[in-house]
Amino acid sequence: MKIETFFIVAIFISIVFIFSSCAQRIYRVAYPTLTDGKYDSEFPYKSGSTELLKIAETIRKITSIAYYKSYIFTKENPVVYSDLKNGAFLQKSVKETVYNNSVIGTGTVLYFRENRVLLLTCAHVVDFPDTTITYFRNPETGITNFIQSISIKQRQNNFVAEFPERGLLEILAIDKSMDLAILGKQFEKSTPVYIKTFEYPLGSASELEWGSFVYLLGFPKGYRMITKGIVSQPNRDKNHGFLIDALFNHGFSGGIVLAIRDGVPNFELVGIATSVSANFKYSLKPSPDIDQTSFDPRVPYKGEIYVDTEKQINYGITFIISIESVVDFLKKNQPHLLKKGYDLRYLYQ
Repeated sequence: MKIETFFIVAIFISIVFIFSSCAQRIYRVAYPTLTDGKYDSEFPYKSGSTELLKIAETIRKITSIAYYKSYIFTKENPVVYSDLKNGAFLQKSVKETVYNNSVIGTGTVLYFRENRVLLLTCAHVVDFPDTTITYFRNPETGITNFIQSISIKQRQNNFVAEFPERGLLEILAIDKSMDLAILGKQFEKSTPVYIKTFEYPLGSASELEWGSFVYLLGFPKGYRMITKGIVSQPNRDKNHGFLIDALFNHGFSGGIVLAIRDGVPNFELVGIATSVSANFKYSLKPSPDIDQTSFDPRVPYKGEIYVDTEKQINYGITFIISIESVVDFLKKNQPHLLKKGYDLRYLYQ
């Protein structure tokens, strides 16, 4: 009886070994380059939903709002630039208005320790001018030296709605030329909320190739979403930037780009989405303060007319900042961040 049991076990082990060997051979035939140490250019052969969900929880929607006060002037009582320095323009203003500009973007949590949180995003998400000036135009000579209006920023709020203490964030570092920014906050009280941080490796955009497969995570139109793309023009500049064909909408700025090295779950951060190819269209529109309920499109409009700029996105051409540029940015600002209590050296050492 024992001999029969031994033979049955031996036969079972042999069958398992044979099928395992066949599966491995089939696997190597179906995915011959999956273990080549390079970034994958094919769709993942198995589900990565669990890992992608964890990564998605580390990105946050950033809302940035700048509040302005605007002063309007006339040609009859002109204002020049020197009037701005001594405050003379205040008496010459014929109208004052208050308005705000807002932007939604994506931030990635890189640090959460000792009540301090830090996020990486694009500079243009939080970069608003302190002052904007428009000038009167002469039909014959062009732009004059006489100021038509001036808008002065009163304050700015950058926040993540889910964070404690109203979620207000400080701009810790910004580089407009690289289009990168770091936002942070030290909460005054110990927070019971655990903020998940991005813990996957930083990759190498310089190793991407034509056709490399990537994921893009962000907040287009304010919705947390994930999409896929294919790399084009790898190493298109000295900083190893590249293009992907993923669809891009407002709010995706700052979204993270993930490549896969030798199959799921080997995700690596290779870049940050920064912008999309677009055309601009100008049109005349009525005052934004118009009473929509009483406006009749069949009756000629006789009120004030404003020029409106409309961006027309060329979908499928998305520009990416390389992870190499991100690391350079973090290293450059590390001394300043250390003084603030943030040590990010573990990310790139």
